[in-house]
Amino acid sequence: MEKKGNVVMQKYDVGRLLGQGNFAKVYYGRNLETGESVAIKVIDKEKVLKAGLIEQTKREISVMALIEHPNILKLYEVMATKSKIYLVIEHAKGGELFKKLAKGRLKEKLARKCFQQLISAVDCCHSRDVYHRDLKPENVLLDENGNLKVSDFGLSALAECKRQDGLLHTTCGTPAYVAPEVISRKGYDGAKADIWSCGVILFVLLAGFLPFQDSNLMEMYRKIRLAEFKFPNWFPSEVRKLISRMLDPNPHTRISIAKIKASSWFKKSLDSKNAGTKVDEKEKLSLDANGIIADCTHNSISPSVSKLESPKPTSLNAFDIISLSSGFDLSGLFITKDQKEDLQFISVKPASSIMSKLEEVGRSLNLEVMKKEAGFMRLEGSGEGRYGTLSIDAEIFEITPSFHLVELKKSYGDKVEYKKMLRQFIRPALEEVVWTWQGEQPINS
Repeated sequence: MEKKGNVVMQKYDVGRLLGQGNFAKVYYGRNLETGESVAIKVIDKEKVLKAGLIEQTKREISVMALIEHPNILKLYEVMATKSKIYLVIEHAKGGELFKKLAKGRLKEKLARKCFQQLISAVDCCHSRDVYHRDLKPENVLLDENGNLKVSDFGLSALAECKRQDGLLHTTCGTPAYVAPEVISRKGYDGAKADIWSCGVILFVLLAGFLPFQDSNLMEMYRKIRLAEFKFPNWFPSEVRKLISRMLDPNPHTRISIAKIKASSWFKKSLDSKNAGTKVDEKEKLSLDANGIIADCTHNSISPSVSKLESPKPTSLNAFDIISLSSGFDLSGLFITKDQKEDLQFISVKPASSIMSKLEEVGRSLNLEVMKKEAGFMRLEGSGEGRYGTLSIDAEIFEITPSFHLVELKKSYGDKVEYKKMLRQFIRPALEEVVWTWQGEQPINS
């Protein structure tokens, strides 16, 4: 259902315009069922498609779904129509940090609280192998209590974006906040580049102006490369030392987040609540299922090899899991439901049991196993359909040793025959190995 009047998707009352960009508008909204205030980002599909920003849009949604943290703007829901994508997100009533800084610099105590929350949020991102790459006061919002909410992950990168040298190579970000190695176009460590941006933000919080600024962009870049800046006389010595280590032009010797957290100035008046150490229970549930420790300390989704499974099916990475997870299926954002022909489900059965069940279902439908290897099977019919012999591929991906994603799709043959077979025969026959169908709640949960 398209937006009619001031209600969208029959779920949210839409109010005033909060802001807009080239491809999206953000409105104040209210959940009709709970009364909760939200922000609704309305993305114009046609504009995104024309600008070639499909992957960037999907990445922003995936990252927001992957990371739940008290100091990161929360994504509640993703909805789509033929022409629009609706992102229902947390409403940060305090607006942009930038607007607060426009009134002048912050007092040291408040600046430290903001910085502590910023570092906690960025640390959580890095623990998930997510690099923001556009950290600046305009992309940091405030809630009604003045707590930080990092937003705008449109330029973010995941570990999968790295090249063979283990570095990122896309030059992006806002000039005044970008690290020297990003400007050099020689490849960079996303975590180190984010730390540089945090250093610039800390300087701005305490000074009220930028450390690197010049009307000539090339001259500003020269200053950035050399880390050529001056501290205002009111900066405490502890802060000068910390910022100097964050704005080190050599990324190899630049301070790490662990050492930032260990610095004496950072630890002063450290409030665990304000530092964002608590992780939402919903995140614990979803990330535990993906083999990730819940407290933002680790991001390995390389599960140990299951002793029960040999050979082992393909493992999924973080981006795959979020893109395919229930509630955040991004594949349908730019195609219609009629175009989508694959069937996906999560199973808690061993891969061998799933394969056996697929073979059994195939036999009952007179489908012969034409190809079988680790985590993959091709089932093929014996008769000629209108568009050739029907062929179905089944692939099993390992999320953790206990969780498998199974995908079935037509590789050849008549689409109508395939859809009918899925709906009437294959899906009902697979129920005993299905934990949850894609986009639905777990069975017996």
